[in-house]
Amino acid sequence: MSIETSIAAMVEGETGQPYPYRRVELVEPDWTRFPGWKDATPTEWESAQWQRSHCVKNLKQLRELLGDLVDERFYADLERDQVERATMSMLVPPQMMNTMAPHATPAGPGSLTDAFYADPVRHYMIPVFSDRRTDWTSHPYSSRDSLHEHDMWAAEGLTHRYPTKVLAELLPTCPQYCGHCTRMDLVGNSTPSVDKLKFIAKPVDRYAEMLGYLRLHPEVRDVVVSGGDVANMPWARLEEFLTRVLEVENIRDIRLATKALMGLPQHWLQDDVRAGMERVCTIARARGVSIAVHTHVNHANSVTPLVADAARAMFEAGVRDVRNQGVLLNGVNADPHALLDLCFRLLDGAQIMPYYFYMCDMIPAAEHWRVSVADAQRLQHHLMGYLPGFATPRIVCDVPFVGKRWVHQLASYDEVRGISYWTKNYRTSIEAADPDAMTRTYEYYDPIHTLPAEGQAWWAREGRVAPVS
Repeated sequence: MSIETSIAAMVEGETGQPYPYRRVELVEPDWTRFPGWKDATPTEWESAQWQRSHCVKNLKQLRELLGDLVDERFYADLERDQVERATMSMLVPPQMMNTMAPHATPAGPGSLTDAFYADPVRHYMIPVFSDRRTDWTSHPYSSRDSLHEHDMWAAEGLTHRYPTKVLAELLPTCPQYCGHCTRMDLVGNSTPSVDKLKFIAKPVDRYAEMLGYLRLHPEVRDVVVSGGDVANMPWARLEEFLTRVLEVENIRDIRLATKALMGLPQHWLQDDVRAGMERVCTIARARGVSIAVHTHVNHANSVTPLVADAARAMFEAGVRDVRNQGVLLNGVNADPHALLDLCFRLLDGAQIMPYYFYMCDMIPAAEHWRVSVADAQRLQHHLMGYLPGFATPRIVCDVPFVGKRWVHQLASYDEVRGISYWTKNYRTSIEAADPDAMTRTYEYYDPIHTLPAEGQAWWAREGRVAPVS
């Protein structure tokens, strides 16, 4: 269900409430329903090495997996998107692929076509051309690095945007590539429409420069270790980096960012990874430093028993918390029931804390995923009251040059033209000498197709060529 219809459909159900809570037992879908994995054993499925070696990386491999269960029109639709629109190359681990159309039963040629077109996980992991909008494929103010993280690099890959926090991008690869990736300018392989940037310095030199910066800046207490995805970094190298970060006196929080806790939980269940994480957490605990894992789950179908096992393994290793930072995506989860289903599946089934839902960033070719600030506010309203307060996620807008803001924190809002205005209470690393940084307003733009006719006409007339004023 899309945002255009979902909120209007919130009616009282059998419990007398708009959302009927029922605890759901987690299930690992039957991977042998796909022809390409009909002979895969449970032992193979639970192997990280098998998962990585059987990722779907291109159209040929998808055909080999699904065969004629999906019509040719779907493959043609996908191929056109890969050539003309895709900002991310295809890379889907079996674990994630298996959560697409999990309830559909193969029944001969073409029998899974409609289920694959409708599937929410497929919608953002394997986008097809017909998913995209043709009126406004990209917003006029979209950009490859929409959050200007590169502008705020204190060292190559180290973004210092917030006063007390930094983001360390250790590597530019992931075990899986999401179509809506906010770092699409750097992460993954180049596509026909996007020539990706590359790190210049050697990894060892980049890491040394990052650590040097942390030592020289005692105001930084919190390091988000990301990429890419830390699950793609050899464990020995990641452990060495984390151990050295723990030697920096001012660091109090370390957060490991990994979608692979959901997309490739087998990685986090490996003996060497679990033992290494326990060593890191033991050092952290002795120093009074909190270690947390942040993952990225966008739909309830992605939460399976193996995901719960991986989260449990991290708790047993000594991490303080496992939190989810999802992205609000039209056609995936921009629906009160879908968001609440996901939150309860995370919380009840895997002890993963629902933490944030980010609005999809203003990257190219993403307008079909984005929702307006007004709709995000309404979705936040419908989440309230069902979950425990400590587990009620905040929907946030990551405003360019500002950072995360709760969707109700805007200073003013022109809903006709879809322009929201935001203020901030700190300077980023590029504004040290800017006296107006905390008094000016910063703009964020709604998808144009969500605007009233007057607003759409304004953008059609002026928005493609004229700056907003």
